[in-house]
Parts: sequence; C-alpha cells; structure tokens
Amino acid sequence: MFGYILPAPDHLPEEEQALFRACYCGLCRTMGKRYGQISRLLLNYDFVFLAMLLWTPDEGPDVRPFRCPYVGCRRKNACAGTPAMARAAALSVILSYWKIRDGIADETGAKKLAYRCASLFLRRSYRRAASEYPAFDGAVREGIRNLSRLEGDRCDSLDRTADCFAGILTAAAETEAGPRRRVIREILYHVGRWIYLVDARDDLESDGREGRYNPLLYRFTEDERTGGAMDERLRTTLMHSRNLAGAAFELADPGPWDGPVRNILYWGLPSVARAVLDGDWQTLRRKKLFKTGRVR
Repeated sequence: MFGYILPAPDHLPEEEQALFRACYCGLCRTMGKRYGQISRLLLNYDFVFLAMLLWTPDEGPDVRPFRCPYVGCRRKNACAGTPAMARAAALSVILSYWKIRDGIADETGAKKLAYRCASLFLRRSYRRAASEYPAFDGAVREGIRNLSRLEGDRCDSLDRTADCFAGILTAAAETEAGPRRRVIREILYHVGRWIYLVDARDDLESDGREGRYNPLLYRFTEDERTGGAMDERLRTTLMHSRNLAGAAFELADPGPWDGPVRNILYWGLPSVARAVLDGDWQTLRRKKLFKTGRVR
C-alpha cells in the first residue's frame, strides 16, 4: 500500500497513542509469525488502520510486553494475535503482492528489477495468504487488471480510476460477517478513493518526469496544474471523500479503536492531504510523522 493513513499525534491522547503503537507492533509480529520475517517489511500505517476496522468490537486488545529485535531488543508492547489481526495480516500480504506485481508492469530499468526481486521473495508468503482468502485474492487481482486497463488507455477520468482502486479495498469488507460488512465497505471505499487521489498528487512530478501514467496529467491542463486550479479541486474532492468516510464511521462500532480510528478520519487524513497539496509530504517522510508529531 502507500502509508498515508496515519493518526495526527497532537490530537491523540497518550494512552491511545500507546494503544495504536501496540496494534502496529502486534500486526508486525503476526505477519512475521504467519507469513515469514520478510513480510514484516511490508507493514505500514494503512494496514494498521485495516486491522482496527476489522477488529471484533466486543474484544478488547490484549497488550503484552516484548523485546523487539528490530530496535535493539528494546522493550515494547504489542497486541496479542486475534482472528482480526490474522485476517488483516493476510490481506496486507495479498495487497502488497499485487501492488508489487503492478509495479513490475509500470516501471523500467533498476526499479523494475527491484520489484521483480521483491515479488520473488514474497511469493511464498503470498501463496499462503491467498490460499486462506482466495475470494479476496481474486477480487484484488481483477481490480488491478481493470485499473491497469484504464491506465493503459490513458484514462482522463479521476472518478473512474479512483473508483476502480477503491473497489479493490472494499473487497476486504467481504471477509467480514454480519451487518458490519456494509459499514466497513463504505469506509474502505471512500478511504480508498482518498488514497488514490492523494497518491496521484504526491507522484505527479515524478510521473510526469519519468513518463508514467498519472490521471492528473490527463485530467488537467498544464495551466490548471501549475496555477492552483487543480489543487483546489483536489482539496474539495478529498474532503468530500473524507466526510463520507466519517459519516459511515459514525454508524460503525470500532470497539476499543474508536479513538485512533476517529483521529485518523477527522485529523490524520486532512493533515496528510494538506501536506501533500502544500508540497511538504516528501520532506516530512511518511513513517516518521507519527513519531515526531510534525503533522498537525
């Protein structure tokens, strides 16, 4: 995935920050135990958000201390593995694998080779996860194929491309049973649409320079891209998607994760969107933001 879905620490109480970190570490450990240590390199905040959404509402997080070998065996806390955590780990591996496969098709030269190597290293983990969730794997595969077709046609519609990507994420909701499925699907759809558009804006300059497809290059003229009109329209549609995700969230029951998920939707997403549109995102560097608290 992309790593844009993270909380704004300045608006999250200390105890909920600690709980969020415990979920992050718990998902990391679950991925390592179930799909091999190499899969832990795929972890990012987007997958933690998915794990919190899929969590059974009446099941509290069982936080336990451990020593993390990746930070000098420092003592940390992690949520113990649960069925929701195991499911999020499997879906994370599948999504990452197909993103890597898509990268092989999009890139050239050294980057293409790097994606091929990553695909080979991850193949065993992917096959195990795909065998556990074949319907989700099939939905992601088909979604990536449809998105690649739109990209190959140089589609100039933001709605069609963003909708296609959002549909890939909504497939995760189909692994949920009961009435929560519809609410989770709505949240994931609008968050997925938001991710696609933010990523397109974040990659605009590099895509244009390297000749890769980016819907913004075809949807807006050069004057609109450089004169601010494009960013104003993006700001509006990103806020609209965030508002619809928030409206769906108010119908959900996130259980122990109400605070972190609410923070992400109401503070984190607008903060990241603002950083991307203002050109600050690459400077702040994604995974360091939660640690430093520089996103506001």
